[in-house]
Amino acid sequence: MNTEYNPYSPPTGAIADYVDAQSLQVAGKGRRFGTLIIDYVGYYFIMFVIGIVIGIALGRQGVQTLGIGFWYLLAFAVLLGYYLFFEGIWQRTPGKFILGTVVVDLKGGKPSFGQILGRTFSRLIPFEAFSFFGQDGWHDSLPKTKVVMTRKG
Repeated sequence: MNTEYNPYSPPTGAIADYVDAQSLQVAGKGRRFGTLIIDYVGYYFIMFVIGIVIGIALGRQGVQTLGIGFWYLLAFAVLLGYYLFFEGIWQRTPGKFILGTVVVDLKGGKPSFGQILGRTFSRLIPFEAFSFFGQDGWHDSLPKTKVVMTRKG
């Protein structure tokens, strides 16, 4: 078989081929805000579905019995799970998929799970969203990651 073209060889992906960290274009604040909005819509959708399922399963009295503490704990767990799942596996949340960005370490490679965990827990710092008025947000600067463009535009 000719080695120049093999129709059975796996495709190559441009997303994982980070070679030069200097050539990566850092995502702008507007695009980052857009991913935040899209991800919050996804998060609230997941919470809505879970709430409906719990409401159907337990009924009105059962939901009231759970108490507000349960709902705060559930919201916390879903938020952590959302970011850990998507960024841990694909380096991207649904918002980053839609707007063409990806999380990388400072060298331009795939961040470690510890860095993803640090990004996720940094989001829980009060007023962390306002840290983007500076140079980098805390959930980028603390775990030493950045969000870069995967496509132009």
